[in-house]
Amino acid sequence: MSKRYLSVAAAIGLAVAGLGATSATAATAAPTASAHSATSSWAAYEGSKAEAKNNKAFFEAVVKAVAEKRAANPGAKSVTVVYDASGAPTFASQIASSTSIWNSSVSNVKLQAGTSGASFEYREGNDPRGSYASSDGHGNGYVFLDYAQNEEYDSTRVTTHETGHVLGLPDTYDGPCSQLMSGGGPGPSCTNAQPDATERAKVDQLWANGFAKALQKVDADR
Repeated sequence: MSKRYLSVAAAIGLAVAGLGATSATAATAAPTASAHSATSSWAAYEGSKAEAKNNKAFFEAVVKAVAEKRAANPGAKSVTVVYDASGAPTFASQIASSTSIWNSSVSNVKLQAGTSGASFEYREGNDPRGSYASSDGHGNGYVFLDYAQNEEYDSTRVTTHETGHVLGLPDTYDGPCSQLMSGGGPGPSCTNAQPDATERAKVDQLWANGFAKALQKVDADR
């Protein structure tokens, strides 16, 4: 995770309707097995356009995957996104907290743990890039939680932040600690894991409009 938690970097620039015309294919290289170097801190938080495009691709892939599974019920007012947390047992508590935070913060989309039909999964390990959200642009994605980074920064904030990318939020590195998506910008002392009012409204807005648009896209492809 670069600027935010190296997770993604610059604002994605998602429109109110959410889904962009084409989903940028993002690399899903396996995390490196080497331990994180103490000198390779995420203090720089530089981010990149590639990371921002990857986050947008993740959001689009998840929305489309959910739409395909729920096409039979286009009138649904809320959507359930299923995730598989079995690949990140060390962070079971943080993932559960992240789910609870998001589910109590927004109305148009809900997160639910499950191993069958999951739209994304959580993984853990060592990676010099830190924690991040990754997608191949074809409905397969995962949130990677880095051990060292989660020791340096508040782990629940990191997890909830990365999950925010899955729900469509971009990084806001220069924002205050009160903004969840400012990630690591405010520094390791920031422990806020709650999205602010603007972030909550944006997620509801994206899933109110984005889900309907994704359903139309699925119907058009038939």
